[in-house]
Amino acid sequence: MLDGIAYLRAGSYPRAQAALARLEGGDREGALALLLAENDAWWDEPPPPEDELRRLVHDAEGPEPPSLREVMARLSWGRVGVYFAHHWSDPTFVAGLALTDAHWSAPETAFELCCGIGHHLRALQDAGVTVVGADVVFAKLWVARRWVLGPAAELVCFDAEGPHWPVGGPFDLVACHDAFYFLQDKAAVTARLRAMAQGGALAISHVHNRDWPNLSGGAAVSAEEMAALFPAACSYDDQELTLAGAERRAPRPKGWVALGGVEAFSLMDGAAGALGPKPADGPLSRPPLGAPLLINPLLNRYGVDWPSERYREEYAARATYGRQPRPPAEAVMSAAMADAAARRDLLHLPKRW
Repeated sequence: MLDGIAYLRAGSYPRAQAALARLEGGDREGALALLLAENDAWWDEPPPPEDELRRLVHDAEGPEPPSLREVMARLSWGRVGVYFAHHWSDPTFVAGLALTDAHWSAPETAFELCCGIGHHLRALQDAGVTVVGADVVFAKLWVARRWVLGPAAELVCFDAEGPHWPVGGPFDLVACHDAFYFLQDKAAVTARLRAMAQGGALAISHVHNRDWPNLSGGAAVSAEEMAALFPAACSYDDQELTLAGAERRAPRPKGWVALGGVEAFSLMDGAAGALGPKPADGPLSRPPLGAPLLINPLLNRYGVDWPSERYREEYAARATYGRQPRPPAEAVMSAAMADAAARRDLLHLPKRW
C-alpha cells in the first residue's frame, strides 16, 4: 500500500514486487515512480522517464505542489488528461450526476468501479457519503487522493476482470460511470456489482451503443444485450439525463427497445431503479450551499474554447454550458446560482485545479 492506496493489480506482480523491494530499501519515491508509470492496457503513449516521475512525487509533497492539470501533463496523459481536466462539465458527467440524483436514496456508503480521478466520488463526498473507489490505474487513484478526494476516501487499484475483487460490501450505492463499455466480460462484472449493492442502488451511466458511431474505444454493446443484463432496470438515453440535469427536471425513462438508436445508455437497477425518477436537482447536481464557484474555464466572452478538435467533435453538440449569458467569473453557491451550476456554466472545481 502506497499513499493509502492498495495495489492489487492482477498480472502486475513483478512491478509490485519491485516497488515493494524499493520500499523496503527506503526508496519510497522510487516505489511510487514504478507504479505511476503504469497505465491502461489500451493506452498508446510511453510513460515519462523515471527521474521525471521521481521529481513529480517530490514536488507533489512539497510546499507548492503542482496543479491538477500540471500533474496530469507531467504524467503524459495527453487526451485523457484533457478529458479529466474538463470532465466537471462534460455532458457525460452531468448525465451520471442526474441519474443518481433522480433516484436519490440518501446513501451513506458508495462504491465506484473505474472511478478514474474521482469526479463522481467528490460529488458524493460533498453530499456526506463515505466513498470507496477502484481503478486499474494506480496513478489515477494517486491523483484522486492528492488533488480531488483527500485522505478520507478508500482507494483500491485492481482489475475489474481479474480473479478476485478485494472490496466486499454491501454498499448503499454501487456505480460505474463512463467505463462499463470498456469491460469485456460484462455479465461477470454485473453479477459482482449486484452482489455489492445487494438490491440497493446500482447506477451505470454512459454505456456506448455498438449500433451508434462513436469516438471511444472499448467493447460497446447493443440495447438488446443491455436488456439481457438489466431486464428490470430503469433505463435512459444518456442525452436525456444530461438535459434533465441541466434543466433540473425529472428525466424520462425509455424501454430498451426504444433505446436501440441512441448514442449511449444509462440505467438505475435495484430498489432505487424501481422507485422511478425524481427531479434531477439533488445534492450531486448542485454544489453545496456556500461552495466557491468559478466560471467554466472553457468559456470565453464569445462562446466556448474547445481544448481540442476531438473534444469539440465529441461534446460540442451535447454540451449544456455556453448557451446562456456569460456568468460571473466567481460566485458562491446559492439558490440564485442553481441554474448556472446545473448547466455547468459555473463549476465547483478542486482547489488546485
